[in-house]
Amino acid sequence: MRHVILGTAGHIDHGKSSLVMALTGVDPDRLKEEKERGITIDLGFADLRFDGLTVGIVDVPGHERLIKNMLAGAGGIDIVLFAIAADEGVMPQSREHLAICNLLGIRAGIVVITKTDLVEPDIVEVVVEEVKDFTAGTFLDGAPIIAVSSKSGHNIDKLKTQIQITALLTAPKSPDGIFRLPIDRVFTLKGFGTVVTGTAISGRISADDVIEILPSGIRTKVRGLHSHNMAVKTGLAGQRIAVNLQGVDKDAIKRGDVVTHGETIAATDRLNAEVRLLKTAKQLKNRASVHFHAGTSETTARVILYRVEKLMPGESAFCQLRLKQPVIAMAGDRFIIRRLSPVDTIGGGLVLDPTPPLRRKKDDDAFFDIYLTGDIMSRLAEKIKDSTLKGILRKKLYAWAVQDIAITDKAIETLKKNGLVTEINETLFHSLSINQLHEAVITHLRSYHHRNPLQSGMSKEELRWLFKQIDVKVFYKILSTFNEVIIDKELIHLNDFRPSLTQIDEGIKAKIIDTLRLSEFQPPSKEELAAAFSIKEKQAEDILKLLAKEGILVRINDSLYVDKGAYDKIIGIVMEFAKAKKEITVSEFREIIGTTRKYALPFLEHLDGKKITMRVGSMRKILVG
Repeated sequence: MRHVILGTAGHIDHGKSSLVMALTGVDPDRLKEEKERGITIDLGFADLRFDGLTVGIVDVPGHERLIKNMLAGAGGIDIVLFAIAADEGVMPQSREHLAICNLLGIRAGIVVITKTDLVEPDIVEVVVEEVKDFTAGTFLDGAPIIAVSSKSGHNIDKLKTQIQITALLTAPKSPDGIFRLPIDRVFTLKGFGTVVTGTAISGRISADDVIEILPSGIRTKVRGLHSHNMAVKTGLAGQRIAVNLQGVDKDAIKRGDVVTHGETIAATDRLNAEVRLLKTAKQLKNRASVHFHAGTSETTARVILYRVEKLMPGESAFCQLRLKQPVIAMAGDRFIIRRLSPVDTIGGGLVLDPTPPLRRKKDDDAFFDIYLTGDIMSRLAEKIKDSTLKGILRKKLYAWAVQDIAITDKAIETLKKNGLVTEINETLFHSLSINQLHEAVITHLRSYHHRNPLQSGMSKEELRWLFKQIDVKVFYKILSTFNEVIIDKELIHLNDFRPSLTQIDEGIKAKIIDTLRLSEFQPPSKEELAAAFSIKEKQAEDILKLLAKEGILVRINDSLYVDKGAYDKIIGIVMEFAKAKKEITVSEFREIIGTTRKYALPFLEHLDGKKITMRVGSMRKILVG
């Protein structure tokens, strides 16, 4: 079954709703006020069914004050049914609706001359010629023009046949991308709870799916689905779908929200885009504020123009839109902009990047051209490069690319195979970013080694802090791929680095070795050694650590080091003691090695840490010997 969305368009009171009723038997005007006033105020819905084809119909209001409601229904339209009344011809909202359809990228349509029963046949011929002039140069140029009467039924069957033909020629929306359903209605049904409706513009949804309502981030479950008044197990792109939500209050959701699967799309308050002004609009100055419409959402936006200071009628430019409220948008989405006052449509455009960095005008913006005209691989490569050292999650690119997931995956794998992209823990980095990180890490480590020649390496945490924008697990994973870098427990150093001493340090090193060897079981502390040889404690510490790494000394604690020979003697004495007795007191330990309590306690604590002894109350249990 194919699914296509047809939307009405045209001036107020040009017979759009009557036309829908004549085609389907369903009155799309559902509100009491609509029936009383005889005009469409909000969106109405119906459907036409053919063999293997369902055409969902969205009826939109034509009144100038209700254009925002019209826009809420126009986003998912595949085909437009453009109504022009025979007794009035082309009118102001006819022109605005056609401009909006053009800006939204709608490519298929049928022009319907309505109310032919109110005029003579020759008047209809005049209106047909007017329509040809009106649609020249637009997507409706050359489209079928059918004159009908909803009242008498004249040519209604012919129109149905044309709708079927046009619908079958329309490319179907893909069910294999990210699911998105911009909400256009929210209501409650007794016994069911909250229901939202909309046109699914990509992907698929099934009963019992866990879904997310954006931008609020409400997570819930699908209780049930309906499409064209029938219960369905799965809803697909191109369908009108009603989603029954589990445990969500109606007041927590509004028109403009979007139903999607969790962790695939994020709300955004800025967009990089190409914007185009209508030829009939006034110039648009840099940083001007406008009404912004995308999908079923509406907010205001400030337009930051790139490359130009003002946009003239009929011209286009790249820009960044700073939005007052967050919206849900993907690359390739269309939008409409309207003046703040008086409120009329002045242009629209194409979203190029829904998650851009906050750039200033002076920055290089060549990426815009790639986003606009590049193939999927070049666009993905540019987006990954744009993420710099932060990288970008693969699943975030699914939403950004606006392609079937399999197509995006294939493009990513090709980029990886060609060496342009590296993937670590599902985070993608451009080769340029990896190379920049490599150079920066090498530079920082060389500088550190130069400043600290006695240190075995830079602490992992210190180096990590310099690149805190990168996820910690990803950072160390990247480091492990650098051949020149060695990660040694909590230290990082270059593989060609070896701690070295100056000639002065070598002399002090020899004096420290002699001093500790002579002092045996009563070694001077780090602080005492520094004072004795008139050096800084940091210098003494570095030399002691180096001697410990070389195996000449043994570290007892941060302040105390002992000669390796003396240390081995201590272990031997304890093991000999254990032959007669498996427990030892501090006093006994002090006596057998001939030292004082000042040294006995730290020695024993060190032996505890090495599992040679184990403290039990005031005693030590000897675990060796």
